[in-house]
Amino acid sequence: MSSNPKLEDSLRAAILAKPDALLDDKDLMQALVSANEQARGENVIDLRGIAMQRLEARLDRLEDTHRSVIAAAYENLAGTNQIHRAILRLLEPVEFEDFLRILGNEVPEILRVDRITLVLETAILQDDPAIDKLGGVLTVVEPGYVNRYLSRDRGSTVRDVTLREIRQPNPRIFGSDADHLRSEACLKLNLGTGRLPGMIVMGATDPRHFTPQLGTDLLAFFAGVFERSMRHWLS
Repeated sequence: MSSNPKLEDSLRAAILAKPDALLDDKDLMQALVSANEQARGENVIDLRGIAMQRLEARLDRLEDTHRSVIAAAYENLAGTNQIHRAILRLLEPVEFEDFLRILGNEVPEILRVDRITLVLETAILQDDPAIDKLGGVLTVVEPGYVNRYLSRDRGSTVRDVTLREIRQPNPRIFGSDADHLRSEACLKLNLGTGRLPGMIVMGATDPRHFTPQLGTDLLAFFAGVFERSMRHWLS
C-alpha cells in the first residue's frame, strides 16, 4: 500500500513508531473521526460513530462526577481536621476566661469563620464587667431566648444544628460585627440537668458559607464536645 503523498515522511514515521500515542490522544482521534465523516458525505449515517459519541459523553459525565466526589472527600477531610484542631485547642486552658478567649479568638481562625459567640440563658440578667472584658464572645440572655432564636423562620421547629443565611444579623448575638455577617451556624447546647440551655453561634461574611444543604455531622460533634466541656466548667 502506497503512503499518502500529503503526509510528510517524518510525521508518518513518527506515527508508525508510536501508534499508541495517536490512539491515546483524545483530541487527535476526534479530529480523525470528523475527517472520516466529512469524507463519507452527509447521506451516510455511522451508527457506530454515534454510539461512540454517546459513550464519550457518558465517560465525560463520569469523570466530572469522579472529580466532584474526590473534591468533596478532600473538603470533608479538611473540615474534620479543622474541627479536631479546634477541639484540642479548647481542651488546653485551665482557666474559664482563657477557655472563652480561645473560643472567641483562636477557634474562629481555625474554623475559618468570622465570629463565634457563646450564648447562655440565665434567670437573672445583670451587667457584669467580667463579661465585657471577654470581647463579646459571651452573651447572656433571658430564659427561652435560645429556642426562639433557633426557631426563627422555622415556626416551632428547633434543631440541634441550624445553618442559614442571614440578611439582618442580630447585634445582640454578634455585637459590632453584625452588619458584615451574612450566614450563621447555630449549635444548641445541653448543659446538663437543671441548667438552662446554651448556644454557639458562628457567623460568616460569605452568605454561602453556612447553607441548609451542608452536612451538620462535624458541627454536631463539635457541639457535643463543647457542651461536655461547659458542664465541667459550670460544675
